[in-house]
Amino acid sequence: MPDQVLDADRRAPDPETIWDQLRKFSTRDSGQHRPTSASVLLMDVGKLPDNGGYKVDVAMTLTAPGCGHGPAIAEDAKSKIMLVPGVALADVRVVGTRRGRSR
Repeated sequence: MPDQVLDADRRAPDPETIWDQLRKFSTRDSGQHRPTSASVLLMDVGKLPDNGGYKVDVAMTLTAPGCGHGPAIAEDAKSKIMLVPGVALADVRVVGTRRGRSR
């Protein structure tokens, strides 16, 4: 039975399940779901060497200029991604702030 669990964890994670997890992250100050706090620009799944599972790389921008919650939002998103079966490593980077249109 343990071998079956290991084999299941070595299968590639379902990208849709990862996206579902990314939709769930929240800001830590309020605990409310805030899917608009950040925009995911890139989500990539790659196989780790030696059948060590899969790594998920995410790049996101914050939707509010000057938002100080970037590290907390990235860590929250990472913890949600790590819940997906098959994910052995996750790297979530905040790469900037999304600028809105001027009026």
